[in-house]
Amino acid sequence: MRTLIILALLASLTGCTRVALDRHLDEAYKHYEEGDCDQALLDLSRAERNSRSRNYVQPEISLLRGQCLERQNLFVDAARTYEFIVARYPASEYAYRARARLETLQQLNHLRSREVAKSSPAPL
Repeated sequence: MRTLIILALLASLTGCTRVALDRHLDEAYKHYEEGDCDQALLDLSRAERNSRSRNYVQPEISLLRGQCLERQNLFVDAARTYEFIVARYPASEYAYRARARLETLQQLNHLRSREVAKSSPAPL
């Protein structure tokens, strides 16, 4: 009987986590559509914390994060986020979308070609 109670409790906790994840993700989309990217990013962080055991949600969270970063004119950060999606989830729908966003950023000249940092001695 005790085992049954423990299993029921664990099942209910898992459901609560899923509900919280969905709620935060829905709120993030709502705030994104309203143009409130700061709040959307906060909701995405909350969703990410609740999705640790659900890796399949991570690319969706990351794509929306990248789009918010673009809206805030943080193009390099957005590109790094898209590159993360492509590298980590290459066969997913979100990787396809991330590649398209990267191509768009390049066409709009929001990304400079990568240059290796050069070090030089400080003037005396």
